[in-house]
Amino acid sequence: MSVRRVIAVLGLLVVLVAGCERAGCQDCDDPQPVAPAWQQVTLPTPPGPAGRLLLRDAVACAGRWYVVGGVAAATGETRPAAWTSTDGAAWRSVPIRADSFYGRQNVLYAVGCRDGVAAAIGAKTGGAHGYPRVSTWQQRPDGGLVEVQAPFETYGGPTAVNVSRLSGGPGGWLIVGNRSSGAASWVSRDAGEFTLVEGAPGLASDASGVTWAFDAVAVPEGWLAVGGWLPAGRIDRDPAVWTSADGRSWRRTVLPGGRDYEELQRVAVSDGVPVAVGLRGGTFGAWRRESGGWVAAGAFGRRAGAGVPAVTGLVADGGRLVAAVADGERHSVWVSADRGGSWREVTLPVAAPAGADRDVALVTVGDRWWLAVDDGGRSGFWSAPSPAGL
Repeated sequence: MSVRRVIAVLGLLVVLVAGCERAGCQDCDDPQPVAPAWQQVTLPTPPGPAGRLLLRDAVACAGRWYVVGGVAAATGETRPAAWTSTDGAAWRSVPIRADSFYGRQNVLYAVGCRDGVAAAIGAKTGGAHGYPRVSTWQQRPDGGLVEVQAPFETYGGPTAVNVSRLSGGPGGWLIVGNRSSGAASWVSRDAGEFTLVEGAPGLASDASGVTWAFDAVAVPEGWLAVGGWLPAGRIDRDPAVWTSADGRSWRRTVLPGGRDYEELQRVAVSDGVPVAVGLRGGTFGAWRRESGGWVAAGAFGRRAGAGVPAVTGLVADGGRLVAAVADGERHSVWVSADRGGSWREVTLPVAAPAGADRDVALVTVGDRWWLAVDDGGRSGFWSAPSPAGL
């Protein structure tokens, strides 16, 4: 189950070679993959009945690492789970306290971090209509994650579409997602209670087009959200960004788009420069914010098979960017040493097929990477030194 993958079907396929700064370059050399020295890391089994670990997302900040997901029993029942570390090497289970029927079955699929403290989003499909039942989770002073009670309409209700990503920043916490009115946000000071911002001018859809938000990150001016813009009368999206000082009032900027389907699905800040990665026709592409505005950077990878392509992760490692993508057949990881200008594929420790209930998550801290892979049958967690010579 992946509530963040509601993506329109791509139209035109454009085959680009990975590692080229200029989109459309057909004559670039294909660089050799980067091969980190992956070492498997053991995550402890959470308390409760035995089952398969589900790893869905990871984050680190202020000397704390977090991995979130769940545990799936052989009967199909699930429960939320999370792990934490203070050095990235020794891990322990995070105590979980769920207070609702669906909360006790949540799989945590998104985690954010602020000043070393985590918050998470989880969901479980259920009910008469089979919709995801979403809960948010707040970390208490004792380190445990507790489910936050919220009215059903905060994340569900007749106008619900999806609840996507969670970010922490100096101003508090921000969730982005989508309602039937278009892109939406949820704001909170302490992750204890989120307020839905629905139908906000500039953020939501209007007569000129339809908006969709995927991800957000804290920036000096407040918040930066990324997604897509579908102009009225068109069938393909253009990349779009939104900025806000408080997560409530938003200003939209539509980036120049071509004839291909383009949208931004993940965003990170690399050495103070926001960089977003998303779909660019039949490939993945990067865009970065420069002094004169947003510019298109390098393209990499390509769509494969009949599955839906998606960017599943993007993290900054100092001046490097590491992206996880699914091309329709498999997950892959790519690294850029020039803020998205050129990309090299990263060798994974195991095969990572794409599909439902299959995920790849990553996090970087200093000179080390961590990688979680769930292939639909089992999950694994690995660490490696940041590859030299990039």
